[in-house]
Amino acid sequence: MRIIAITNQKGGSGKTTAAVNLAAALGEKKKRVLLIDLDPQASATHWLGAQDSGRGLLDMFTNNAQLADLIQATETPNVDIVAASSWLVGAEKALAGEVGAETILRQNLQNISTNKWNYVLIDCPPSLGILTVNALTAVNEVLVPVEAHVMALNGLAQLLKTVEVAKERLNPDLQITGILACRVDARTRHAQEVVEQLRARFGKLAYPVVIRENVRLAECPSFKQPITQYDSRSYGAADYRALAKAVIKQERS
Repeated sequence: MRIIAITNQKGGSGKTTAAVNLAAALGEKKKRVLLIDLDPQASATHWLGAQDSGRGLLDMFTNNAQLADLIQATETPNVDIVAASSWLVGAEKALAGEVGAETILRQNLQNISTNKWNYVLIDCPPSLGILTVNALTAVNEVLVPVEAHVMALNGLAQLLKTVEVAKERLNPDLQITGILACRVDARTRHAQEVVEQLRARFGKLAYPVVIRENVRLAECPSFKQPITQYDSRSYGAADYRALAKAVIKQERS
């Protein structure tokens, strides 16, 4: 079972889009996926039409509720979800100063069946707080979506430093599994230059796949469907299927 945090401290990077649609594309390939929505905005939860978890995840962090009891099926084939809610905002205050607070998610993940899912994907908040730190402590891999804009590269540098600190202090097995260029407008030279910079600087860490700007991707959350179901023939669906193929290929490399 691979456990991957999808994170970027910069808002608007496309992390929820990546989490939801990568989960769906992996599901199409007969991979069982558990998507954990750690973002109090609950965007992934609403996108997949899941039931609001209320205090569920907050109670996991503060009152010993079990992660296994919070898992819901979705209408997306082979994808289950642990839903978020605005209650998660209270996690920062509730866990302030608590010894071992950063390991709560890891402990809960150790208690779920490793045979039921091939992948656990964690959609992190766009900030470095206790929820994101829990994710970085719990996973072995980090997938970083980056908007194809030069300003986004500054945020990427900050995130890479954060991952290094987490690796040194909390989780020696942590590694960047891939950097994904998102919202790539093929009509502009600027977007192409950013993608080229990513590949020149990070080499094989930058996925050979990019996610092209696509209006259908922007539409599908309103219909509570991933792009693979909302418009199976769109550029967005093709790009996320290519990403799923690249992620699966990493298992053999």
